[in-house]
Amino acid sequence: MTDPDLMSLWITARLAGTTTIMLILLGTPLAWWLARTASRWRLVLEPVIALPIVLPPTVLGFYLLIVFSPEHPLGGLYYQLTGATLAFSFTGLVVGSIIYSLPFYVQPLMLAFEGIDERLLQTAATLGANSLDRFMTVAVPLARRGFVTASCLAFAHTVGEFGVVLMIGGNLPDETRVLSIALYDHVETLDYARAHQLAAGLLVFSLALLALIYTLNRRWQFNQLGKQP
Repeated sequence: MTDPDLMSLWITARLAGTTTIMLILLGTPLAWWLARTASRWRLVLEPVIALPIVLPPTVLGFYLLIVFSPEHPLGGLYYQLTGATLAFSFTGLVVGSIIYSLPFYVQPLMLAFEGIDERLLQTAATLGANSLDRFMTVAVPLARRGFVTASCLAFAHTVGEFGVVLMIGGNLPDETRVLSIALYDHVETLDYARAHQLAAGLLVFSLALLALIYTLNRRWQFNQLGKQP
């Protein structure tokens, strides 16, 4: 790999790692709320969260580009506070990736939370555990499969982003040029040898990550069956 490609690899890993950490912090309470609430707002919020799954990435990237503009209130506020624009910046890529990968984190974790036996939470409450204690000591351990699956899917989905990052980040070397864009550049210049290197690397990474998810899920399922009377 050339030095520019290695820098793209670093930017991609940094973007995926930052996005995954932010999704854990922001998406976990959201998934817990969706799994537990009876509010009518769930009927509105769930489709909004799932929208990036079916929405063309360029559509989402286009509207984010408008929101990130200094002429927009949000983009203008960021510009006044930092002196920089969200568009065509690494920070903008992180914000866009969080929105684009949100359903891939929230939905698996929400399903894991919904599968928790309510009686276990009620028992913890009768023993004096408050809401936070019940979540940390009961819900989180029981939903570990959901956490692993959601985190891996969010990370992998961010690594594979193209349309959104191209729209809001452009192709700035050492700043926003991620692996998917580097691969596109090599194909566009007919440099198929380097394109094969990046494509094969992304393919192996994706297969390895999926294999890890399925292996862990089968192992946990086997352990749970072994514990049943």
